[in-house]
Amino acid sequence: MTLLKVEKRGPVTIFTIDNAAKRNVISQATALALQRAFVEFDADSDQRVAIITGAGDEAFTAGADLNDIPEFWRCTPGAGISTDKPIIAAIAGWCIGGGLTLTATCDLAIAAENTKFLYPEAKIGLTQGFITAIAARIPQKVAMEIMLLGRQMDATRAYEVGLINQVVPTGRQLEVALAMAEEIAGMAPLVIRTIKRFVGQIIPQSPSEIYARTLQQLEAIRTSSDLEEGQRAFKEKRAPRFKGR
Repeated sequence: MTLLKVEKRGPVTIFTIDNAAKRNVISQATALALQRAFVEFDADSDQRVAIITGAGDEAFTAGADLNDIPEFWRCTPGAGISTDKPIIAAIAGWCIGGGLTLTATCDLAIAAENTKFLYPEAKIGLTQGFITAIAARIPQKVAMEIMLLGRQMDATRAYEVGLINQVVPTGRQLEVALAMAEEIAGMAPLVIRTIKRFVGQIIPQSPSEIYARTLQQLEAIRTSSDLEEGQRAFKEKRAPRFKGR
């Protein structure tokens, strides 16, 4: 079951991971839904800013659904999510594992006072490596503390180390993120997108991010209409009519 809600508010699209009963864990279906929804968002010229949030105030997301472990690269900004439009994270409650990765790879982040960041994967014995992206976005020693020790970090500490932009009263995170998004949406789109694209080019990428980008490019070929046409033409013993898509 896909648990993702997509809502447009003027030029802003809000993506809500909607599984509060399970702390908004991300399954493979949810990761795929996020990836597909962002393709539509990126193609819509009327939409200028995105917000990713979680249903309720108990959790932004508890990370991967361990009963249906996702390919997390699919819903990671800069990897499976590819757009030059700004993405803002609106966070409350638990932000665990992949949720911390999402926070770090979004362009801006608003966190409620009750937010608790945690990366416990070393205690579980699982990682897809995307968490290492935080080492390019916050001080290296702090990033290593998060990854190696698996200790809980509150919103105030996250603000102090630069993981988030603002701490707000619990329940107001989406409201504040939306106000920020609307402010950005009033700026010159070409300038905003150019700035984001240039910044993306200078931030170092982790091996997992590079691998994910490669997978995405190869998947585009594997799922292309041209491949279907090529296979059909081979069976029909005729010249293929490729269209580049």
